[in-house]
Amino acid sequence: MANVRIEQEKIDELQLNLVRSHAVGVGDEISEAETRAIMLLRANALATGYCGCRAQLADTLAEMINARVHPVIPSQGSVGASGDLAPLAHLALVMVGEGEAIYDGKRVSGAEAMRRAGVAPIALAAKEGLSLINGTQFMTAVGVLALLRAEAACKLADVAGAMTLEALKGSVKPFEERIHRTRNHPGQMSVAENFRRLCADSEIGMSHADCAKIQDAYSLRCIPQVHGAVRDAIVYTRRCLETEINAATDNPLVFVEDESVVSAGNFHGQPVAVAMDFLGIALAELGAISERRIEKLINPALSELPPFLAKDSGLHSGMMLVQVTAASLVSENKVLSHPASVDSIPTSADKEDHVSMGAHAAVKAARILENLEWVFACEFLCAAQGLEFHEGRRPGAGAEAGYRAVRSVSAPAEGDHAFGEDLKKIKTIVSDGSLLAAVERTIGALT
Repeated sequence: MANVRIEQEKIDELQLNLVRSHAVGVGDEISEAETRAIMLLRANALATGYCGCRAQLADTLAEMINARVHPVIPSQGSVGASGDLAPLAHLALVMVGEGEAIYDGKRVSGAEAMRRAGVAPIALAAKEGLSLINGTQFMTAVGVLALLRAEAACKLADVAGAMTLEALKGSVKPFEERIHRTRNHPGQMSVAENFRRLCADSEIGMSHADCAKIQDAYSLRCIPQVHGAVRDAIVYTRRCLETEINAATDNPLVFVEDESVVSAGNFHGQPVAVAMDFLGIALAELGAISERRIEKLINPALSELPPFLAKDSGLHSGMMLVQVTAASLVSENKVLSHPASVDSIPTSADKEDHVSMGAHAAVKAARILENLEWVFACEFLCAAQGLEFHEGRRPGAGAEAGYRAVRSVSAPAEGDHAFGEDLKKIKTIVSDGSLLAAVERTIGALT
């Protein structure tokens, strides 16, 4: 309907109709944090001055954020074409006093939420309906929150890997700085440096300094190369998202300097879609190598440790199923890491004939990250148990700090019990940052 001309007296009605008709999202509702991030990013996009709307729209979003009026936004319905039309329409509905919202912990109508919060609903003027629903703020908000967790996950991967390296009496020689200078990838260099610090002055390391073993398996020896590649992918993702959150992702754009209105494609989500696919693939690899290290810990053919880390194996199954759980999560991540951005499906009478699937990419990356944190919980549980068998010899200070953090919520396993409860507790300190904070208090901030 791009060629249909709307009469001047019906322009305001058109804007409200656009918001109502586009609010067709379905599925589970997104989290409060994701909703708030979307609101903030949309306000920031409006504030660029290219959207052709009143400042009142950005101000209203800021008021809603401060008053904790959270529109109910379904997670499904965006193809990332004109950005995230359906999710943003659910946000806009509450701004005009319709739809549903969460206020004071209760689900109420949008009108009731705005009334209780003392925020005046917007009466949309020309262009303002479009300005609220055109943009990439759903995929970008979900992506930014995932990115911040992913950056912490990179450091956690190093801590878990260092604990496992110590438990398996792995060599620290592959982490020497001179080795990584010959390749010079930034992420690889950072990981190697972290391991040198995490494993410094290890009594376990000194106990096998002159052993006959030539080299470790790739899941130990190649940690800098694998973890480092993930870090470099995350650097790219951050650069993309930092650009996107400060961009005008509307259409048409209004250029006041020459009073022109230009229709183009800044709402297309491809930059974010590709970055989030890249992030998901990278995080899936962190989980894959972590699961292989778990296998090394529980398999007596590959370690000097008791079968399945059980003190009385046979009678006790030990951590056999911890590895199975990790394998299940890693396998799910392999499916989820298939890129969404290579897909497209025409919409809107073939006017939107190529779409980004950016929302799918972002949601998948967040799901991969959640699974990854559970895999880390599995490795931390097994690595801590592996360290119990070293006759009182201490690992490096950083690895020991990780061990003590795990032990603050999970006691050494003397026999079989419901290890799932241990995983829940360890997952909590993985996700809330307290495990990493304990390590960094001991040896300083990891790179």
